[in-house]
Amino acid sequence: MDLSPSLNSLPGTGAQGRCARPRRPAGQALLTTALAAGLAVLWAFGLAGCAQMGAASTSSAPTGQAEPAPELMPLAAVAPGVLQDMRYHGAHNFMGRPIAGYEAAQCWLSRPAAQALAAVQREVQPLGLTLKVFDCYRPQRAVDDFVRWGKDLQDQKNKAEYYPRVPKQELFQRGYIAERSGHSRASTVDLTLLVRDGLLARQVLAGPLADGQEVDMGTPFDLFDELSHTANDSLAPDVQRNRQWLRALMQRHGWRNLPEEWWHYTLEHEPYPQRYFDIPVR
Repeated sequence: MDLSPSLNSLPGTGAQGRCARPRRPAGQALLTTALAAGLAVLWAFGLAGCAQMGAASTSSAPTGQAEPAPELMPLAAVAPGVLQDMRYHGAHNFMGRPIAGYEAAQCWLSRPAAQALAAVQREVQPLGLTLKVFDCYRPQRAVDDFVRWGKDLQDQKNKAEYYPRVPKQELFQRGYIAERSGHSRASTVDLTLLVRDGLLARQVLAGPLADGQEVDMGTPFDLFDELSHTANDSLAPDVQRNRQWLRALMQRHGWRNLPEEWWHYTLEHEPYPQRYFDIPVR
């Protein structure tokens, strides 16, 4: 639509279809010309203001089309010692199959998140420990896959392992499945600790600490249950201590825990707090 000002749109100025007007004195003609010029200037300013509002609206649109591409990177580039057990790339997960969007078994994160996790890894290595990640950046198409699965009440083949005490129809209500995930902002990670040297690890952790085994955190990853709540006080003291130590460790490096999942951490100062990405992991 052409919104540019036109003198033909002013009353009495059209050559056809308008009432002819008597000739005006020279001074009045000058005044009319000045008024027309002023109206043109006002139109110009108005259009400029509309253009600026449109640009602001586009940049904040949910699709993010006007936003720059996110800077995602493989965690292995800065922390090659972190073990990666990317559950959603294979069948060892609550859905029992590979999830949409995971085309490679790689942990991707925003650069600040990857660097912050590398700092955690540097702290735990001298203690006979290493980080082990289960999920990092999660494309929106994977979240959509979760939602479709959650609505299919006929598919409950992995209920005994992942949600034995929760009816599947309540997974949304209880917050275990949602249409948006912080993982899609590329600065959230699901992780645990694995023992490299049990003698060293006993200086900071408790319970059985066998070399090559995960630290006892009371429940496996992705168990949809109140037992997975980080501060659940019904668990053994050793488990509570291990969870608290992991949480304090991550907090020292700028991560906050999701209270309902002991394994789930988000970078406090994430670079894309309002953006959700759908780039496949390749």
